Amino acid sequence: MTQTNAAATTTPTTPTTPTSAVNNTKGAQLGKDAFLKLLVAQLQHQDPGNPMDSSAFMGQLAQFSSLEQMTNVATAVDKLTASNSVTQSVGLLGHELVFARADGSAGHGIADGVALLNGNVTIDVAGESVALADITAVGPAASPTSTTTPTA
Repeated sequence: MTQTNAAATTTPTTPTTPTSAVNNTKGAQLGKDAFLKLLVAQLQHQDPGNPMDSSAFMGQLAQFSSLEQMTNVATAVDKLTASNSVTQSVGLLGHELVFARADGSAGHGIADGVALLNGNVTIDVAGESVALADITAVGPAASPTSTTTPTA
């Protein structure tokens, strides 16, 4: 009678690591509305005889709450950034600015206005609208022209 060794007849397998494809495009991100719809659908379609574990449900609610708070923080940061850009731009009013034009030539003049269009701050310089990124140099504030009345 011969015995066979079970360990000798098995072939070793290499462990496989799970792989996942992540789509980081703007439209592929799961927003809070889609997350909530997914959670509601999961609750509607669960097996009544084997309901979802309450700890898993609480974990998903915590994830939803975190997602909502991160969205709120991101919105607040965007608003703060725009406000900060406007505040910095106002500080340039009255200063001599040198800037690069789209055609590659340089322009210069006194900053006389600030505008916020579609979240982008522009500075008005001698009738031209200049983006902050195009400013290459800032000079001193122009001295105001004063008129003096002669005294007798």
